[in-house]
Amino acid sequence: MLSVAVEHRLGDFRLDAAFDSTGGLTALFGRSGAGKTSLVNAIAGLIRPDRGRITLEDTTLTDTERGVFVPARRRHIGYVFQEGRLFPHLTVRQNLLYGRWFARERRDAARPGEVEHVVDLLGIGDLLARRPANLSGGEKQRVAIGRALLAHPRLLVMDEPLASLDEARKAEILPYVERLRDDTRIPIVYVSHQVAEVARLATTLVVLSEGRVAAAGPTAAIMGRIDLFPLTGRAEAGAILSTRVAEHDVRFGLTTLRAAAGDLRVPYIDLRLGAPMRVRIRARDVMIAVEPPHGLSALNVLPGTVAEIGHADGPIVEIRLDCAGEALVARLTRRSVESLGLEPGRQVYAVIKSIAFDHHSIAGAAPAAPGADAETRHG
Repeated sequence: MLSVAVEHRLGDFRLDAAFDSTGGLTALFGRSGAGKTSLVNAIAGLIRPDRGRITLEDTTLTDTERGVFVPARRRHIGYVFQEGRLFPHLTVRQNLLYGRWFARERRDAARPGEVEHVVDLLGIGDLLARRPANLSGGEKQRVAIGRALLAHPRLLVMDEPLASLDEARKAEILPYVERLRDDTRIPIVYVSHQVAEVARLATTLVVLSEGRVAAAGPTAAIMGRIDLFPLTGRAEAGAILSTRVAEHDVRFGLTTLRAAAGDLRVPYIDLRLGAPMRVRIRARDVMIAVEPPHGLSALNVLPGTVAEIGHADGPIVEIRLDCAGEALVARLTRRSVESLGLEPGRQVYAVIKSIAFDHHSIAGAAPAAPGADAETRHG
């Protein structure tokens, strides 16, 4: 459990933010200048706030009323920066062992096989003899994460770790961050201003604006709030559904994902049946029908109820749907809303094209185990 409530002034900027996290990956999201880095620096002990209290599990890290401030070096918090900040004169193995040495300095006992486990977790076994100059940006970040893990952190802070990477390198490292989130018990605070990243990774989302917390809670609930779109970004606005792989259609190259809202057919995903998946459905990819549609090329039709109609900004308006308890968001013109007679409580059908799903919108599971038979993999 991480609990944060701090106030701090940096020049003309005032940070006044509070949130709680129960573990998993907590994303601090907001535009540049919202206060994300200042807040994580306060958590890590790099900033001593003017007022506030920060606790991690049963340890008080900062309490200005009681005069408590644990120095950064004693907080047992691993910090991964935008750039890997590896030692250029050391090999990958030596960089990793530096994290292990740092843990020994704190008198933490070595854990049998932990270096090998971290190497396997991050897929860096073939990099151990290289020096940082011979690594890609994504490889450097994976090594930096490994070094931080081997220091036995109680909390891992990642400050926009993908910001300096191109799209190919981001795609390379995202699965490893997911694995880190799912396979370790180390809570993560992750800073980002990219909707696609936080939608894919975060279990808890904290939205910051001008130094204050505008909203905090489960990622799906926050992403589905149309009142927050001015802060989260209307262009990438959408909702998140939790699904599982239900069926593979090898003939047509499709996979069926099962959610509470209904079945979704998406381009084929080579994952085992039952694998959990997180799906982001962008508002711009959702059409609305007021009668059961027929004769459509779109394969995905989810029944639902209009739950909320947002404030119109020019000709465009967002609509939140309740699909069997799952939130879905559609972006329509005001003319369409009026011509369809849409209002809260109206029964409708959300129509989504299968080609709307891509690697930016589907994530969250490991590939089928090597040697899995065709029946297990393809149903």
